[in-house]
Amino acid sequence: MEEKRNPEISIRKADPAEDAAVLVGIYRPYVEKTAITFEYEVPSVEEFRGRMEHTLENYPYLVAELDGKPVGYAYASPFVGRKAYEHSAEISIYLSPECRRKGIGKRLYAALEDVLLRMNVFNLYACIGVPEEGQELDFLDNNSMQFHGHMGYALIGRFHKCGYKFGRWLDMVWMEKMLCGHPEAPEGFHPFHEVLQQD
Repeated sequence: MEEKRNPEISIRKADPAEDAAVLVGIYRPYVEKTAITFEYEVPSVEEFRGRMEHTLENYPYLVAELDGKPVGYAYASPFVGRKAYEHSAEISIYLSPECRRKGIGKRLYAALEDVLLRMNVFNLYACIGVPEEGQELDFLDNNSMQFHGHMGYALIGRFHKCGYKFGRWLDMVWMEKMLCGHPEAPEGFHPFHEVLQQD
């Protein structure tokens, strides 16, 4: 009888030069076949690499590997962009379709949340495309909203018919998670690269 082997999941910082081509491959079906992203065109590897580099100037961009192969990624970005919002961030996650429901998304978000808290980011926000209430679509469902709910994110707002893709009007929801209590006088934001230097 063949012994079952537990696949090894590891999380690491993304390397734009090495990872861009693989990660845009993970992103491609989300653009072409779903409305999980409202983007219409798959970015080139060069454009995707530039996006990664821009994110890594201040925020984390993490890659999940399964037995050494990249199978998903998650990253944070500024929430709104004004100075007063520096303790908040927007987060995003994408997994290879065959790697869902294996705990990889949970591991990615746990790692992302850990480093963001060390950066003095206390509030996280997820912007999620969803079908109009009562609709069932083959290219968009409520799974992402449910995943975030399981991860402790609360629904805080719904925008109706704000996106249009594949000939349908689509809703968008915002979900929020507070990582800790809010100090009266918090220390300033620490960029990702500064936090890495402390390790």
